[in-house]
Amino acid sequence: MSFDLILGGIVAVIVLVYLLAVLAQPERY
Repeated sequence: MSFDLILGGIVAVIVLVYLLAVLAQPERY
């Protein structure tokens, strides 16, 4: 398992969580 794959997975999770937060709290943005 390469470092790039791990880093890509972490970035994908962060982006998904951020998008969910924006959709869940639209009044904040």
